[in-house]
Amino acid sequence: MSADIATALITAGGATVLAVVTYALTKKRERDADLRKERLAHYKGFVGSLSGILEGEATPSGHRAFAKACNNLNLIAPQSVIRAMQAYQHEIRLSNPSRDIELQEQLLSRLLYEMRKDLGVSPKDSANFKIGLWASGIPVNGP
Repeated sequence: MSADIATALITAGGATVLAVVTYALTKKRERDADLRKERLAHYKGFVGSLSGILEGEATPSGHRAFAKACNNLNLIAPQSVIRAMQAYQHEIRLSNPSRDIELQEQLLSRLLYEMRKDLGVSPKDSANFKIGLWASGIPVNGP
């Protein structure tokens, strides 16, 4: 009889441990999915803010939106994205007397590559990944 009780206790204990582990892993996946959604929302906000700082279309409110989007990324993005963002910010800052458009494009491509990598949608070949921004062409004080 004691062997039957021991078997039942072991079975019940194993089932309990399995249920706890399954619950913990499910909660972790849910938290990871929520964090990924949050990062995606911040990344979309950042990319949207780029339109407000494009040459010929930049506005003071666009620069403020860009600064806010960058600051939000400091909260949620991994270090690789933050480093790429800081390199891009350094190059495009208004106080940089020797801004280089080609370098800006390279740094922006690297930043967006890191964001995509963080989201799990990056291309396999980072060396050939190149982004270009599209401007409306309508002057800020437009028609």
